Amino acid sequence: MIRVAAVGDIHMGPDSRGLLRPAFDALPACADLLLLAGDLTRHGTPEEARVVADEVRGLGVPVVAVLGNHDHHDERPDEVTAILREAGVEVLEGDACVVRAGPVRVGVAGTKGFGGGFVGRNAGEFGEPLMKEFVRYSRRCADGLRTALEKLAREDCDVRIALTHFSPVPDTLAGEPPEIYPFLGSYLLAEAIDTAGADLAVHGHAHAGTEHGMTSGGVRVRNVAQPVIRRAFSVYELHARNRAGETVPTGTSA
Repeated sequence: MIRVAAVGDIHMGPDSRGLLRPAFDALPACADLLLLAGDLTRHGTPEEARVVADEVRGLGVPVVAVLGNHDHHDERPDEVTAILREAGVEVLEGDACVVRAGPVRVGVAGTKGFGGGFVGRNAGEFGEPLMKEFVRYSRRCADGLRTALEKLAREDCDVRIALTHFSPVPDTLAGEPPEIYPFLGSYLLAEAIDTAGADLAVHGHAHAGTEHGMTSGGVRVRNVAQPVIRRAFSVYELHARNRAGETVPTGTSA
């Protein structure tokens, strides 16, 4: 059993320094890795990023993250990324990494993602250049996620996880005003996940949403925005299986 801790939308700043560290220090006893689903800062400044870096530095479990829209607000995402990476965080955007949980290879594919809406009520690549670029950007994010998940399949990972900030499904947006669904996620992310395959999809962004959802292809989706889960992190358990479909012993207990 692989234990995946996850949280998003922690929106840290100088006045929240040390707030999450006591809970994060307990991670090695209850989880094999930590996923951060974007909006780690309030305005995407290097100062805020350094607060996040100090919260997760040297935790004793691998930490994998994607950025969110807040982390882009100051238009310095590369600086935010560099600060987090210096603290040992794997920051993903259209790529993937593999971490170890005992003998198990856990692959995480990540992208911030973007909006556009969901089937039947989604934006189309038509009209003004700005609208076409909106949809094309969302498609590029989804394509990057699909390519990263396919890469993990070739690397024979025992577990594959899709990590995004924007939601791939409307299920986990329940509770948000329907009028803003197109700005909270895109069906293109779910298409990428179902096409390439994954064991779990994790996202944030929807503060008033719902924790549990599923893609049309049957992949479990979890909204881990902190206002939704109302704790420092949630832990999800996954069975690791090899290509023969056999359960891989992990040496950990659920």
